[in-house]
Amino acid sequence: MDALIVFLLALLWDLLLGEPPVKLHPVVWFGRIAGFLDRKWKRRGPLSDFLAGALTALLVIAFALVLSLLPCYLPSPLNYVLAVYLLKSSFAVRSLHEHIERTVTEDIEEKRKAVSMIVSRNVETLDEAHLNSASIESLAENLNDSVIAPLFYFLLFGLPGALLYRAVNTLDAMLGYRSERYEFFGKFSARLDDVLNFIPARLTVLLYLPLGGGKVLRHYRLAKFKINSDKPMSAMSAVLGVWLEKPGVYHFPGREPKNEDIKRALKVYWFVVAEWIGIVLLLLTTGVCPCSSR
Repeated sequence: MDALIVFLLALLWDLLLGEPPVKLHPVVWFGRIAGFLDRKWKRRGPLSDFLAGALTALLVIAFALVLSLLPCYLPSPLNYVLAVYLLKSSFAVRSLHEHIERTVTEDIEEKRKAVSMIVSRNVETLDEAHLNSASIESLAENLNDSVIAPLFYFLLFGLPGALLYRAVNTLDAMLGYRSERYEFFGKFSARLDDVLNFIPARLTVLLYLPLGGGKVLRHYRLAKFKINSDKPMSAMSAVLGVWLEKPGVYHFPGREPKNEDIKRALKVYWFVVAEWIGIVLLLLTTGVCPCSSR
């Protein structure tokens, strides 16, 4: 199949229609499989929990890879339809914008409710500035997770690469917590997510350079809190000139983030997305990326 055609149709689907129905969304299927196996496993000890968690991750990844190969066994044009559907499910440009846009409100309770839908932290104790920060942080982190990284792996490995990444990222979001329940069960998923995001997170920072230059690089040197997720946050903080922080975990300097800064962050988001789409199209058109021959 022509990777360029599949990508263009998947992108068009995303921008015009957004996400597929929940019951038909492959990412939801990944989550349900992981959740089912998580509930069934009774914690027994560090080694047993780690091995069970690793097996859970491998089963979800295997399911994702099987899905990604199905178009190869279908006649045209059904193979294109399924490939477009699956690739679209691996990235989310429009829906990320929509989720963040809902946090732009002067009503503090509405803002708190909207932010609670996109972050895992307890938002009930956050003031308005920290709610604004959480929204912008989520946008910066998910720009990598939901747009840059899946398409990066699509360029390298075609549809299997995109779906494998999305499966691992889903596993990390569900199981990759430093808690008593997931300390060992989720460790394999968390470390695998770290490995897969290492290059895309830094690539995302590079895409901010036209907007911030030296400021982005200075903030990047401050990003020593996490392996990957703080890197895109540092770049967004630098470009906007606002502080972003999760108290006790990380802090990037700047002025207090306001409601208007979320709107500015969305403009930055679309600039970086446009850059990345342009690069993807260039690589697919010229045929220099491995997936062009898949």
